[in-house]
Amino acid sequence: MNPLRRELEIVADWIEPGSRVLDLGCGDGALLEYLVERKGVTAYGLEIDPRKVNRCLERGVNVVRADLDEGLGDFHCDSFDHVIMSQTIQAVRYPDKLIEDLLRVSHHGIVTFPNMGYWRLRVQLLLGGSMPRSPALPNAWYNSPNIHLCTVRDFEQLCASMGVEIVERRLLDRAHRSTPLIDLAPNLLGEVAIYRFVRGTQSL
Repeated sequence: MNPLRRELEIVADWIEPGSRVLDLGCGDGALLEYLVERKGVTAYGLEIDPRKVNRCLERGVNVVRADLDEGLGDFHCDSFDHVIMSQTIQAVRYPDKLIEDLLRVSHHGIVTFPNMGYWRLRVQLLLGGSMPRSPALPNAWYNSPNIHLCTVRDFEQLCASMGVEIVERRLLDRAHRSTPLIDLAPNLLGEVAIYRFVRGTQSL
């Protein structure tokens, strides 16, 4: 089993052993494979790319080919302890609706996404006049799966408007480090954002 990238290591640290986990846009299943082998979780993944679905099956991961824009109607309320969206929220049509549905099927949510407020991206757009690219955003604008890019501030404003309570936040720099300096200006210095959140009282 290959090592996880740093953001997924942080996500894995937030998952309790024996949990029921659903991964939305689970990719090749590396995170779920890790959680099953290391933490004994009951894991399921949803993925739209048939090649990635096949890779999940090769890993022995329980996966269903599904379009997240169609929602999570097949799952009952509180079916899971954790629902994860790693580098997925920016690729769906209605992120707010998916978060709402996520918190219906699980009390706890975890998301990771590229932060468009990162200073290097701001400089690229200001000086170059074209859509910025980075290790976290490697695609050109015309072939990118990302349709709802946002900043740390945007995401936190969305959570506040929905009554979603943010429990923990981690920001990583280009070297995938979390440093005290980033904490001083997370929206400017963080390239990848990682959030753990729960249903707030307003969202019940």
